[in-house]
Amino acid sequence: MTETITIRRPDDWHLHLRDGAMMEAVLPYTARQFARAIVMPNLAPPVTTAAAAAAYRERILAALPEGMDFTPLMTAYLTDDTDPDDLAAGFEQGIWVAAKLYPAGATTNSASGVTDIRNIDRVVERMEKIGMPFLAHGEVTHDEVDIFDREARFIEEVAIPLLKRHEGLKFVFEHITTRDAAQFVEAGDARIAATVTPQHLQINRNAIFKGGINPHAYCLPVAKREEHRLAVRKAATGGSGKFFLGTDSAPHARSAKESACGCAGIFNAPFALEAYAEVFEEEGVLGRLEAFASLDGPRLYGMAPNEATVTLEKVETRVPGTIDGGTEPVVPYRAGGTMGWRLKA
Repeated sequence: MTETITIRRPDDWHLHLRDGAMMEAVLPYTARQFARAIVMPNLAPPVTTAAAAAAYRERILAALPEGMDFTPLMTAYLTDDTDPDDLAAGFEQGIWVAAKLYPAGATTNSASGVTDIRNIDRVVERMEKIGMPFLAHGEVTHDEVDIFDREARFIEEVAIPLLKRHEGLKFVFEHITTRDAAQFVEAGDARIAATVTPQHLQINRNAIFKGGINPHAYCLPVAKREEHRLAVRKAATGGSGKFFLGTDSAPHARSAKESACGCAGIFNAPFALEAYAEVFEEEGVLGRLEAFASLDGPRLYGMAPNEATVTLEKVETRVPGTIDGGTEPVVPYRAGGTMGWRLKA
């Protein structure tokens, strides 16, 4: 039995850091594992300008504990009014590395998102031309579409037509949850990839209702049926190079999760890499973890892999019930349970 595994230091290609006191509290959990992270722009107000992105990046770096090595990679929040010239200028200046599609109303702080994908055709055309990756929260938001079907409908109604119109666009299907999305990405060419979260590899929709309503298992896209979890798991561990690590770690104060709101988001940053290691070990392909966590994401983004390494050891580790969230406690993924692996200090 493997007792330790050493891999190149990984990156997180989908992360919510929030801002202010919460960002300061949760940032070290990411920085202890990941060298870089794609930081989501759905703050309130959202990060829609290069100046706002640069200022947010400075706040993150200022909050980084001394001695930690971490690079935030900033993203633009697309709206119906995004200016292609401004977007391109921010990309060319190295302020942001990608732009994020939030269909209006799809998830947390998405009210300012895109109401119709055709509204941003000129923006997407410019992104295609300059090689700027397009990151998609892949769900439609029509009231008549069941929440469990929204990812599949997004593929049919948005992704396929979009990629036909823009044949050179780099497209990352974020936090996939369905067999439909896994098959769509696998069938696509090299410009199409997907991020996968630890929770969508480990839980199905039953987790939300186990023992009553469990808001800490609720995120968007919502976890699906077991057959979809297994399909996503097979794709993520299959070694194709088209699926890579993106935690979608999304902290909310416990009071915001355990409320009438029941905000969407799972805070998995404290033990994210350990959770992925469990999955790859259970599938008998622990040797593929490095590619998934450390190599395939940089390749899509045109970046060099990290030279440093991290070591995971086969040690049972207890997950605390709550973690300091700056002003209020935050409940982490797998709270009160155990992980089968531990990141070695």
